[in-house]
Amino acid sequence: MKKLIAVLCLTGSVAFAAPPPKEKAAPADAPVAAKPGPLTPEERKKVLYALGAMVAQRTPLAQAGLDEAELAEVMAGFTDATLGKELKVPTAENMPKVDQFLKERAKIKGEQEKAKGQTYLEEQAKAPGAQKTASGLIYFETQAGTGAQPSPADTVKVHYRGTLVNGTEFDSSFKRGTPAEFPLSGVIKCWTEGVAKMKVGGKAKLVCPSDIAYGERGAGGTIPPNSVLNFEVELISIAGKAAPQ
Repeated sequence: MKKLIAVLCLTGSVAFAAPPPKEKAAPADAPVAAKPGPLTPEERKKVLYALGAMVAQRTPLAQAGLDEAELAEVMAGFTDATLGKELKVPTAENMPKVDQFLKERAKIKGEQEKAKGQTYLEEQAKAPGAQKTASGLIYFETQAGTGAQPSPADTVKVHYRGTLVNGTEFDSSFKRGTPAEFPLSGVIKCWTEGVAKMKVGGKAKLVCPSDIAYGERGAGGTIPPNSVLNFEVELISIAGKAAPQ
């Protein structure tokens, strides 16, 4: 989401990639890439759909739990404002009520997530190989590492995949094809504790209770309030420490 070094660093973003590499300047005689042609009707249709999805994901709409009738009213206002039509309801004077509505819906959504998460945590704690710590973290070692073990003061390089308890993927360095690198002391508590239990070359699954993840606020439009999170993590290296032989 937005990069998860931001998410895990508690900035409210939702993805976790390392900064993009610096691009090398092209040689003076390098061929100039052709400009992309106009979108086909099918491509334009996909782009417009993606635009609508991004608007929903990056606003409070994703966590409002709207039903079809409520969403139709939202879309009516969205359409009129987008097309520059006269608005049937003034926005300025209704803003306090909009805030009230969204807070009420977020509270309901958070309570639902909390109950669902508690059931999931109880199930995971009983699963084979589960190690539950005092913080509530549930740790599964899926592949033993043979290298060094990081401390919270270290900077680590990892590949990871993050999902909600319903299986929805909200971030993946595997998909981006680029490992993430970050100081272990600068991320959510679940990661600080969980990755510190790993050794280089190892893989693990971290089941993170909401209070050591993003708590009542959630993260962006992707991680609801009070969400329990799953992370599949591969520890690639620790800055300044030799790789395993």
